[in-house]
Amino acid sequence: MNFGYHKLYIGGALVDAVSGKRHTVVCPANDEPTAEIAWAGEEDATLALVAAQKGFEYWSKLSLAERTEWMTKLRTAVLENEHELRAAMVYEMGKTYAGAWEDIEGVINGLEWYPAAMKNMRDEQIPDYENTHTHKMVHQPAGVAVAYLAWNFPLLNVGFKMGPALAAGCSLIIKPSAASPLSAYLIGKILHDINFPPGVVNILCGPSSTVAHSMTTSTIPAVLTMIGSTQTGQKVIADSTTSIKKLGMELGGNAPFIVFEDADFEKALNLGIALKFGNSGQVCVAANRIFVHQNIYGKFLAAYIERASKLKLGHGVDSDADMGPMVSKKDRDRMFDLIKDAVSKGATLEYGGKIPKGKEKGNWIQPTVLSGMTPEMEVFKKETFGAVASLMPFETDDEVLALANDTEYGLASYIFTNDHRRIERFSRDLQFGEIQINGVKYSIYLPHGGIKNSGIGHDCSHLALDDYLVKKRISMAI
Repeated sequence: MNFGYHKLYIGGALVDAVSGKRHTVVCPANDEPTAEIAWAGEEDATLALVAAQKGFEYWSKLSLAERTEWMTKLRTAVLENEHELRAAMVYEMGKTYAGAWEDIEGVINGLEWYPAAMKNMRDEQIPDYENTHTHKMVHQPAGVAVAYLAWNFPLLNVGFKMGPALAAGCSLIIKPSAASPLSAYLIGKILHDINFPPGVVNILCGPSSTVAHSMTTSTIPAVLTMIGSTQTGQKVIADSTTSIKKLGMELGGNAPFIVFEDADFEKALNLGIALKFGNSGQVCVAANRIFVHQNIYGKFLAAYIERASKLKLGHGVDSDADMGPMVSKKDRDRMFDLIKDAVSKGATLEYGGKIPKGKEKGNWIQPTVLSGMTPEMEVFKKETFGAVASLMPFETDDEVLALANDTEYGLASYIFTNDHRRIERFSRDLQFGEIQINGVKYSIYLPHGGIKNSGIGHDCSHLALDDYLVKKRISMAI
């Protein structure tokens, strides 16, 4: 399936790159071209910054009701183009068609929920103990925001940034990943078609070394926000110091998935599969290190292998597959390196670890299960970000707590137990921004953020608005 050629969206217009360069988007299932996009350079980034500055001057002066009207119009248009947007994600980064709905939800929920959340923001009245003044804290839009997005959820990530930024009154430049830019470019076309106010949203993709660097080092942005790797986040922080900017970052994860012997076995098993192999394991909150109490480890491992072996691989808008290809050969081959490292250090390859028969083209790998994980292995230390599950038995609460916290990351964690004292302890002592107990829930209204090297601030919930607002104290003498 080929989506043709798509242009940059800058200043309300669909434009070619100044250089005339184009970039080919390749389907990860078969290595065939999916689309061509205009490939931005430094000059295009400068144009986007200027356009966003003008867009902010207009958008920030609109009332919340007026901004809400435009956001609702965009939400309606996204739903009208749902199939094309979902298909684009299937063919640009290998999502299943069913899985692509989560991305659509991310956009429409963000555009609907954040205007209401912004409406609930109230000025804070501060008492004056000497009764000489009145004081209040008010919120105002911060300015131009630049968003760098990861490729694994191309439109969900757009929704996570566009919703709070627009509701707060900021203008926005979106730079999608070069691995999955097509769906974001289609959002640009939709914005153009509904005559969205020019410069309020701008969308472009190009080499990070030029496009991202020039925007990060510019003094125009008031906000830099991103979803991506910890290494990229560190570079953005370092490059941003040409001026004082607000930073919001959702970075890498290395989630422990802890199953105690008193857990609901089937629930833990089902979620252990879903959280590892959903989106081909390319999820920051994936079950990265699976710890199972030794009394049920053998039973759990056998059941886990059986479930993994039954996952259906496939691709296309008509497929009912459980799992698609990985986004690139580089990422797929990194899985083989992780498997080789683990086996060389004593792990057992229980299932998978190969390219499926008949799927030599593209970036396919079987769902893979490793047992006998240890802290010396790369699958323990690093964020796997792929379809390789690693399991390890444990004996005591102290042992598994230490193992779970033995990582530079601190995004998501999962525990399954019915012991209330254990729940209280692990809720307190697990060093992660999210602790999910006996189930999993993510939603636009629930804060999503990490600690340690997993980020700054939050996506989702009212907390995301903080990235795009500044506070002013207004004191008046009585």
